[in-house]
Amino acid sequence: MINVLKEAITGSFESIFLISIIVFPLMVILQIAKDYKFLDRISNFFRFLARFFGMSEDSTLPLLVGTTFGIVYGAGVIIQSSKEGNISQRDMFLVSVFLIVCHAIIEDTLIFVAVGANGYILAG
Repeated sequence: MINVLKEAITGSFESIFLISIIVFPLMVILQIAKDYKFLDRISNFFRFLARFFGMSEDSTLPLLVGTTFGIVYGAGVIIQSSKEGNISQRDMFLVSVFLIVCHAIIEDTLIFVAVGANGYILAG
């Protein structure tokens, strides 16, 4: 019983460590990208996607952030855009529905690879 508990605790801490190795650098990269307006430049490049899906161009940034870095980051950007009045209720709904289906493509893939999943199978 003690061995099982010891193995569970050890395995949990190893998993937390592996996940933090991926999540913390992504958080730093995301903050740097925000500070240097890199995300704004990328979202300007992908504005055609928002138009294609019938959304305003201001919905591009939350859509890209949520798809790339995860639903929590995307929700944060949606809330910020909402407070600034940049995104309509309709666009918030559409972005939220899209992110429910497809979110954290990079982050989740890296986390699953870190805990032992096959990256080639996940990516394709």
